[in-house]
Amino acid sequence: MSTTLSASTLLAIPLAPLVGSLLAGILGTTFGGNVIGRRASHTFTILGVLVAFLLSAGVLVDVIDGARFNATIYEWMVVGGLKMEIGFLIDGLTAMMMCVVTFVSLMVHIYTIGYMDEDEGYNRFFAYISLFTFSMLMLVMSNNLLQLFFGWEAVGLVSYLLIGFWYNKPTAIFANMKAFLVNRVGDFGFILGIGLIVAHTGTLNYSEIFAKAGELGAIGFANPFGGAEWMLITVICICLFIGAMGKSAQFPLHVWLPDSMEGPTPISALIHAATMVTAGIFMVSRMSPLFELSDTALNFVMVIGGITALFMGFLGIIQNDIKRVVAYSTLSQLGYMTVALGASAYSVAVFHLMTHAFFKALLFLAAGSVIMGLHHNQDIRWMGGLRKYMPITWITSLVGTLALIGTPLFAGFYSKDSIIESVHFSHLPAAGFAYFAVLAGVFVTSFYSFRLYFLVFHGQERYHQNPDAHHGHGDHGHDKPHETPWVVTVPLLLLAIPSVVIGFLTIQPMLFGEFLKDAITINAELHPALSRFAEEFHGPLAMALHAFSTAPFWLALAGAVSAWYMYLINPAVPAAIGRALKPVITVLENKYYLDWFNENVLARGARLVGMGLWKGGDRGVIEGGLVNASWKLVSKVSSVVRQFQTGYLYHYALVMIVGVLSFMTYFVWLAR
Repeated sequence: MSTTLSASTLLAIPLAPLVGSLLAGILGTTFGGNVIGRRASHTFTILGVLVAFLLSAGVLVDVIDGARFNATIYEWMVVGGLKMEIGFLIDGLTAMMMCVVTFVSLMVHIYTIGYMDEDEGYNRFFAYISLFTFSMLMLVMSNNLLQLFFGWEAVGLVSYLLIGFWYNKPTAIFANMKAFLVNRVGDFGFILGIGLIVAHTGTLNYSEIFAKAGELGAIGFANPFGGAEWMLITVICICLFIGAMGKSAQFPLHVWLPDSMEGPTPISALIHAATMVTAGIFMVSRMSPLFELSDTALNFVMVIGGITALFMGFLGIIQNDIKRVVAYSTLSQLGYMTVALGASAYSVAVFHLMTHAFFKALLFLAAGSVIMGLHHNQDIRWMGGLRKYMPITWITSLVGTLALIGTPLFAGFYSKDSIIESVHFSHLPAAGFAYFAVLAGVFVTSFYSFRLYFLVFHGQERYHQNPDAHHGHGDHGHDKPHETPWVVTVPLLLLAIPSVVIGFLTIQPMLFGEFLKDAITINAELHPALSRFAEEFHGPLAMALHAFSTAPFWLALAGAVSAWYMYLINPAVPAAIGRALKPVITVLENKYYLDWFNENVLARGARLVGMGLWKGGDRGVIEGGLVNASWKLVSKVSSVVRQFQTGYLYHYALVMIVGVLSFMTYFVWLAR
């Protein structure tokens, strides 16, 4: 049995994709052009990610055998006793994340060969996605907050580059700036949380912080608004979670994620499935020893997750862009994960993170395959009947859809139903609302997922009716759809396999076994949701069979049947509902007016405040009052004094005589 892990092997895992990225980026896009060629660029990056995946799989096997690693690799500097280091913490949580990140990234790399074949930025794209993989690996492998924050900011930077990859497209530039700015808001809270931890523990190392968690939990301070004192641990956890709200796109910091669809489809899959948005869920799970000490923070987490799970799902119903429907499903599923975090079912949250990574990557890449097959049409209203033209894309999309809605025996079923059950058993005040949200979200998810599926793959062929079919796509407007090449379909097939079986195979060890025991801390007495669920669990097969008599199954079935009737049998129904609920539809089409609020209230308000500080403070008080007023006063005084500086000796003698006479007169007057 293996009990040790090699530091050099662990270091090779993030460095392999970094080397591939540097080779593709430096030799493939600089020095006046493409030095090494497209084939070499994708070969280097794919080999780097393949090496990282194989090594990660080996690490996972060792971790299952009991191996653990927690050590510093490199000490950067020491500031007043505070050590800033690069180090790795390898346990079940890390090993699982490493395998998910590298496998999904490998599939995306292979897929990109076909999807970006005609793009001028081919080499640059491979350099970016490989750098994205390196950044995420550094984040999940870290054993300290400094390295975590480095990975956190690095994935944010690379996502900015990738969302705005087509930098000549104004909507892409707007979207990447929006993602960058919204994440700055979340990261401000995150760094405040890190600062509070460091200020009160004097360390950045996870193990040392967790050892002092009890001390942090006992510190209180005066409420600035009066009333009961605030607990430091609550403020720390809420600040950390605000960071997660930005990265993992939780309400109201979710607004950047749908717009990230402006980037190429492969990066949509990578952002939404394995990197970036999973960072927040991972971070909160890693910080479980701290979150367990604050019920207030857990309730806050659960409410935010419930709002995101349900209300972002509603927006998926009215979307017509194939990628945006899948994007809103990501938002909703991230809400499910967040609800699980709030219920202290951290292992359930990361279990859903893992299963979701496979079927969401599958759905995004399948959507990209549809876009390629229809010559870059993304509007599902002008699709239909693609099942006979694109059989592999069709069957893999169906697998991904069944996994997403929680069909018994599919991967998504085990993780999604585990979240619903865990919330049901939670004793926290917010659990009632969260349970309603995740239960109602089952119907909503099923409805918009099958709406997409039926409009794309079944029914009447509508792609010839597309009024924009011949705009901007050469002569392809009326070509028949076609299946995509093997570099696109092979990743779809490889992702479809875990989308079916991974939940059945891993639910026992991940939720009720020893796999995550030393990575996650739960106070079972105060937060018994997972232990109560464990009492009800009798194996994956029994869970699937029991599901046919539960509310989530019938809600999912009702959503699928409703979509089938409304979009295949009686297409007049959606239009009638739209007319009857026009005010509601208007609110949904405007995305709850959050973009309007952000742009017209927050952004404009910030600009007005800045303008006031500039004109009133800087130009008015500082420049006009202090700087300019001082030199003007000196100038005026000197202009008066200058009149007495004539240079004539008799003028100075006269002034002296007048001065002496004045003094004598004054003293004579005093003597009287």
